Amino acid sequence: MSAPRDFWLACGHHLLDRDESGRLLVTDDFLKAYLARPELMPPPEACAAEQELHRALLSHPRLPISAAQVDAIADADARENWQMMIAWRDHLVKHGSLEAAYLAIIRRNIAFPQLFIGQLVQLILRNALDDCGDAFILRAAELFFRPQKLMIEGASVLAIDEERGSLTGRHSASPLMALLGLPEATEVDVLKESTAGGYWARSDRFDMALDLAASGRGMAALGDVIARWLAHLLAIEVKVEPVAELRESSWNWYVGLSSDATRIGDAIWHGDDLDDGVRAELIGLFRLTFRDPAYMIEKVRGEPVYLLLAMTTDGALRLKPQNLITGLPIANAEAVN
Repeated sequence: MSAPRDFWLACGHHLLDRDESGRLLVTDDFLKAYLARPELMPPPEACAAEQELHRALLSHPRLPISAAQVDAIADADARENWQMMIAWRDHLVKHGSLEAAYLAIIRRNIAFPQLFIGQLVQLILRNALDDCGDAFILRAAELFFRPQKLMIEGASVLAIDEERGSLTGRHSASPLMALLGLPEATEVDVLKESTAGGYWARSDRFDMALDLAASGRGMAALGDVIARWLAHLLAIEVKVEPVAELRESSWNWYVGLSSDATRIGDAIWHGDDLDDGVRAELIGLFRLTFRDPAYMIEKVRGEPVYLLLAMTTDGALRLKPQNLITGLPIANAEAVN
């Protein structure tokens, strides 16, 4: 059996360790990587307080930092960046693993920049999918942390990374990609059996489109990602299957995988009539079943949960993977991790 191929190198997963349960441990090297971000790298004209703070944390990334030290920074924008960074660092260090830090953010509705949350989701997925050799599953996982634009081509519903913009657009490489010597993107290709072998070499370029047509490979792969996400974060085994339509007479629990999907689900729940425009926004439906119904709340124990996938009115797809943590009918959810 061949060894799993590496992917998403630029996310920094190689800077992290794993504990005995397979969760990602926060390391000093990982914390130092934040200090290389342009928002935190002091320019030559930065005040002495900012330069000293940066030097101190490069030497000791877990060093306790007081509010007074940050308040002493002269530049208001830099001061705000450092306030957020210290709060983020303290949150990660407090919880020890990235998985625990993420669950705390979602369950307690802690406000952090989406940039940080997206990186956290990517790293957790990189861990959960470490042994995955299916390019379709890996590309579907990108939907969890990279906004998409949808393009309808005949029977295909192509999800294209929002930063890419089109099938022939270009985008600039990130500084970390350049540092690692990763190649720049050329153009977007549609992921299919004939192109899947090239995914790993270009995984950090996010330049492969995924077909989310009903009953297609992309939708099945997204269902697999959802199941792996829940198994890794909550240790709950579920089966997630794409379905063409609601076949059951009763629909007792649903979760919108985005704000737009939740809006549509609420309308269906209340029996509202959906016009053709709203129906067109609903691009996918999944049936989720718990392999052990004992994990479910008694009210709907043993019944399927429906997951709705929808795009915005302007054709964007912005998944909210946190909805899978907060929206499922899990008994004693706080105790599950």
